[in-house]
Amino acid sequence: MLTTLATLPTTGFLAQVYADNLIWLGVVFFVISIVAYVLGARGVAGMTAGLGRTLLIVGVVLAIVIIVFGYVGHPA
Repeated sequence: MLTTLATLPTTGFLAQVYADNLIWLGVVFFVISIVAYVLGARGVAGMTAGLGRTLLIVGVVLAIVIIVFGYVGHPA
């Protein structure tokens, strides 16, 4: 694990991977909430939908910050 992290090209790449994982987890929680709603577990559906929304927002904000700092740090 540590050797894999040491061979990554930049820390920006690692942060982008975390942002992608947050967005993916947000989508997974939304799918779980839809399935739970269909099965009648509305309390679980509400909790997972809220968690999914939070993960999506954090992931998108993190991705935007990474993109902005990526362009600011490199000259054209």
